[in-house]
Amino acid sequence: MLLREAGEAEAAYDAAGRDEAEELYGDYLLVCEAGSERLSALRDTYAATLEEDAAAEYAEAFDRAAAKRFPRFSLS
Repeated sequence: MLLREAGEAEAAYDAAGRDEAEELYGDYLLVCEAGSERLSALRDTYAATLEEDAAAEYAEAFDRAAAKRFPRFSLS
């Protein structure tokens, strides 16, 4: 759902005229922020089940993988 929303919001921004572009870019950023928050929640929920060192390694690996797979929702 968020992936589709982000794609639609980006397309709307790209197609917008000068008068609408700023508002539509803000809408796009809000969707990206929601995606980042969702990924962070997934990462943190699982990391909480691990030992401290393993949780830190997992969080780093998750962030790298998420940045490659979902660059618009980057956690870095």
